[in-house]
Amino acid sequence: MMPIFNLFIMFFRIGLFSFGGGYAMLPLIFQSVQEFGIMTAVEFSRLVALSQVTPGPIAVNAATYVGYQYAGVGGAAVSTIGVTLPSFILVLTVMHFMKKFEESKSLHAVLGGIRPATVGLIASAVIFLAENSIFNGPVFSVGFIENAKEYINLLPCIIFIGTILLAGKFNVGPIKLTILAGIIGALVIR
Repeated sequence: MMPIFNLFIMFFRIGLFSFGGGYAMLPLIFQSVQEFGIMTAVEFSRLVALSQVTPGPIAVNAATYVGYQYAGVGGAAVSTIGVTLPSFILVLTVMHFMKKFEESKSLHAVLGGIRPATVGLIASAVIFLAENSIFNGPVFSVGFIENAKEYINLLPCIIFIGTILLAGKFNVGPIKLTILAGIIGALVIR
């Protein structure tokens, strides 16, 4: 078991080197919890679902949950502070030097490189979540295409496609979609 200070360092590092918001942080959080043996992939998948339906940013909720699972209330507090402190420091620094950063070609170039990496990290989180909810295993595994029928969980796949359609075409809000999916899950998936 690692000391609680190491939990702070782990989440401080995640907060410091993650760009693109909570979903982009999920792969780093998952990699860290796996590295330290804090939770399994299935437990992490449940954590992500719980983090989505609770108020607040998903990365903060996930960090708080991991910290609590690992070391109780103290672990939750340390993890939450660790993941949020880098952003707080960075925002204060950027606010102080706003004019200089605003006109910096170097900064615009760096951000131009970070944006596509952020999309890649978010896509990685989507694939991870899909492997643990819509599919029965790794999407990029050998034989996935040939044995697609064995890999696909039909009802979660229907909920996934329905959510995309309802949100994208009919502008149904995320709260209504989450409640609807929960109700369908409670009635059908047991």
